[in-house]
Amino acid sequence: MITFIDELGHLSYSVTGDGPPLVLVHAGVADQHMWDAVVPDLAQRHQVIRYDLRGFGKSPVPAGEFSETDDLLRLLDHLGHERVHLVGASWGGRVCVGFTLAHPERVRSLALLAAPWPGYDWSAEMIAYDEAETAALAAGDLDTAVAVNLDMWLRGSTRSWAEVDPELAERLRKPMRTALANQDAVGELSQGVTGNEVATITAPTLIGIGLRDNADFQAIAHRYAREIPGAGLVEFPDAAHLIALESPAELTAALRPFLDEQG
Repeated sequence: MITFIDELGHLSYSVTGDGPPLVLVHAGVADQHMWDAVVPDLAQRHQVIRYDLRGFGKSPVPAGEFSETDDLLRLLDHLGHERVHLVGASWGGRVCVGFTLAHPERVRSLALLAAPWPGYDWSAEMIAYDEAETAALAAGDLDTAVAVNLDMWLRGSTRSWAEVDPELAERLRKPMRTALANQDAVGELSQGVTGNEVATITAPTLIGIGLRDNADFQAIAHRYAREIPGAGLVEFPDAAHLIALESPAELTAALRPFLDEQG
């Protein structure tokens, strides 16, 4: 792990491999280690950069207001990269969308894995999940909040826990607990990710979605694929929301030819 220091504190990041720079931005219930299984393959052809968003993993809550997209820009400037490939999972996908809209000249290609859509009319299932998480956090019960999130994002909507690798749940507990413990503080300081004029995106784009994911996210993935010009869509039959954890080989098989086409 390497630390990048700025006026707000520090960001923890890792660099692996050599070649065209590829940045991986993690989901809002994980940290940069969610990419562990895909990095070795991707690093054969790229310099793979991954980092912990503020309040996640080893990047602490910042000292003042911050912007996730500005953080990404400062990190790229610190590393000396003018143009990069971006891959974002869930909330990390929203960060990548915001960055691409704000700095299109810095993005060589874009891949979004189960990214949310701002202002989406969420289903009863998603509303119930949010209410359960909110109640657990309000009661100071992090263990229950973690269990609620594991059930939604790892188990998914269409299978039992018997169908899920128990090791994945154990790997997620600690980073998920950190994210939930810092959630309110980060929310108060974050300026948010603005803009969703995705029809203006000109970077080659790939959309990924797990077929075991919540139906809302499947619908959103198809919406991104329709509205971003020329975007491709890849479905992962055996994954729920966290594709890089559940289907790493299938994900790298989809990403490598897409990235190779962009140079």
